[in-house]
Amino acid sequence: MRKVLIITYYWPPSAGAGVFRWLKFSKYLRQFGWEPVIYTPSNPESPGTDQSLTADIPAGLEVISHPIWEPYAWYKRFTGRKPSDKVQTGFLSENHTRRWSEDISTWIRGNFFIPDARKYWIKPSIKYLSAWLKQNPVDAIVSTGPPHSMHLIGLGLKKKTRLPWLADFRDPWTQIDFYNKLMLTPWADRKHHRLEQSVLQTADQVVTVSMNWAKGLTDCYQRDVQVVSNGYDPDDFLALPAFTYNEFSITHLGAMNADRNPGMLWPVLYDLVQTDDFFKKHLKIRLIGKTDLQARKSINLHGLDQHTNVISHLPHKEALDMAAQSALLLLPLNKTPNVGGIAPGKLYEYMALGRPVLCIGPENGDAARIINSTGTGYVTGFDDSDTCRNLLLQWKQAFLEKTLIPAARDIRQFSRQQLTGQIAGIFDKMIQNGKK
Repeated sequence: MRKVLIITYYWPPSAGAGVFRWLKFSKYLRQFGWEPVIYTPSNPESPGTDQSLTADIPAGLEVISHPIWEPYAWYKRFTGRKPSDKVQTGFLSENHTRRWSEDISTWIRGNFFIPDARKYWIKPSIKYLSAWLKQNPVDAIVSTGPPHSMHLIGLGLKKKTRLPWLADFRDPWTQIDFYNKLMLTPWADRKHHRLEQSVLQTADQVVTVSMNWAKGLTDCYQRDVQVVSNGYDPDDFLALPAFTYNEFSITHLGAMNADRNPGMLWPVLYDLVQTDDFFKKHLKIRLIGKTDLQARKSINLHGLDQHTNVISHLPHKEALDMAAQSALLLLPLNKTPNVGGIAPGKLYEYMALGRPVLCIGPENGDAARIINSTGTGYVTGFDDSDTCRNLLLQWKQAFLEKTLIPAARDIRQFSRQQLTGQIAGIFDKMIQNGKK
């Protein structure tokens, strides 16, 4: 088998959306003639842990762990957090409104920790892996970000080894939704773009997860960018509990930061609770994952707190079990400039769960295209409360008639196994091009 070295910050038992993509690729790569080797920090500052994810690690997989130093101990002291507190990504705060100390920390992070707080792992990793590769040859290298420091490790190894290198952008770099919140000086902004350009122009292949994001990178850097979407693993959806029509539950899986808070939905639901006995008696809102304080305040402001259950964390399998018993699955997209390309991993898992999806976001974005083409739900604009209300009333009627199922089409193109075949094909092509 050919070997591929995968440089990833997120790996089990770390939890969160950043883990799944390369965990699942690694699970299936051997079927396509590739043996993965994982390089990851031995002491990462992860947003949470989920020991159940280790079950997906293939038997005998080599995982190289190397220590990392990150400035989060200083950040926690400066912002008044406990040493045990988890630092959340995407400007998500569960327990308090933003403090002045966090604004100062954001300015320091954006202007001095470039591209991110993992920058101090770049040089030690290049040195360590350069020595390791001399004794343990591989055929290709992958870096996956964010954090985009992983790409700078890949860049350094490319310059030293000339091995074929794939840079995988699970999220954009300078086009990410919170880039404008980093309070960058012109100098720092130029440096972010310069480093991004070095990665985009040097990598043998660049991959991202959606068509809009691929176009954005292509337009900026005039190079081919391929799309390998996120997906679902059929193994995760075996023996799920059936939906029983006991309650009209709306479930959201994953983190909900302030930008993802569906501000239009809460007053619509409040109005339905006030005017329709069905919703007053049967509505249940479940938010499973880290939920920003602003989102919870919006829910309480609209009198929905008695209908809402916020669960900060569940193991992945338990979260899927609960979602499978939901009437509707909620997919609010970030109300940010890059929203057209947002098609998160949870979307594909929602489709595999077989429950109708209510997506709140642009009706011409990648998520809308996927939902419409698969018949797995409906999309309503950020401010289109009339359409949202009408959809909820239609789903209420289907609930009463016990016909609340989406008219879903074949979604096997999004299975993790098929997507791994795509990524392995890109590896094969990189090797072939390197021999020319």
